[in-house]
Amino acid sequence: MKTYNQKLLTIYTEAALESSLIRKIDKLGATGYTITNARGKGSSGSRTAFWEANSNIRVEIICTEEIAIAISQGLHEKYGKNYAMMTFTSDIEVMATES
Repeated sequence: MKTYNQKLLTIYTEAALESSLIRKIDKLGATGYTITNARGKGSSGSRTAFWEANSNIRVEIICTEEIAIAISQGLHEKYGKNYAMMTFTSDIEVMATES
């Protein structure tokens, strides 16, 4: 088994951005991502996801630190003033079967 260090970039934002967000993430260098529905309560209030226009998504991207920074900065610059968005990174160790 091969292991290597990477960053996990996690993005919480409004579901209405999903299509546009995917295009921007791809353009900024991500080779893959996982998107799930997210609900909860925070500084923007409660988000129940009962109505799609009021729902949030969580996007997770495993990438290098440079790509994580580029994506986070790019998304905040493009969407940060008009949409609720939070990004954070975590250090992770990826374990993959050698092929």
